[in-house]
Amino acid sequence: MSFISVMRLIIDIGNTFVKYALFKNDKIIKFYKKSEVDFKFINETISKSKVNSTIVSSVRKQIDWKIKSKFIELNYKTKLPIKINYKTPKTIGNDRVANIVAASTIYPNENVLIVDAGTCITFDFIDLNNIYVGGRISPGIEMRYKALFKQTNNLPRLSLNEDFNFLGNSTKESIISGVQNGVLSEVNLIISKLKKENKDLIVIVTGGDTFFFENALKNSIFADENFVLKGLNEILKYNE
Repeated sequence: MSFISVMRLIIDIGNTFVKYALFKNDKIIKFYKKSEVDFKFINETISKSKVNSTIVSSVRKQIDWKIKSKFIELNYKTKLPIKINYKTPKTIGNDRVANIVAASTIYPNENVLIVDAGTCITFDFIDLNNIYVGGRISPGIEMRYKALFKQTNNLPRLSLNEDFNFLGNSTKESIISGVQNGVLSEVNLIISKLKKENKDLIVIVTGGDTFFFENALKNSIFADENFVLKGLNEILKYNE
């Protein structure tokens, strides 16, 4: 029996970065990250790599797509391999949809919480019946630092710091402790509560700040920075 390789281009346009992943069947063979959408790069990749199908997902405002081949743009009308019971399906972020699809595919019939730590921190829970229960949206780490700086007159602009204590003994250390311990307490509380209510909960952490949570969370987690990309690949496969 012959096996046909399929090349898929996945384009994930987030709030901060644009990720491009070239999948050969279900494995990422090339990955690129840029700050903006690069249509020249997209069209050259499709041509040179003999891409069979393409999907684009964006959380930004409407984009004038200049892709010179057929592609799927993920939106609330796109056919999905799961059912999402959400009161406002038009407003659920594409990244969250992709995470849910990835969870249902990689961990079928399991209770799964996906924590996507990027510009925002999103929490999405899918139960062992593959039913999307719901989630949360919270400010990301950099957003919290930025808010403290912009909404006050005297606090400095700080960023994610690997070294921090439970309590700070200077203004700088106090801000770092407040932001980073605060977000860890929030995430740990959500994980602990869901673990009490759902047996054998699997926790996936993804997004740009995965490394921080991977090192700092007390709860047992699986880290996968490419979870959204894997979900988009599954959606593309479903629509081929």
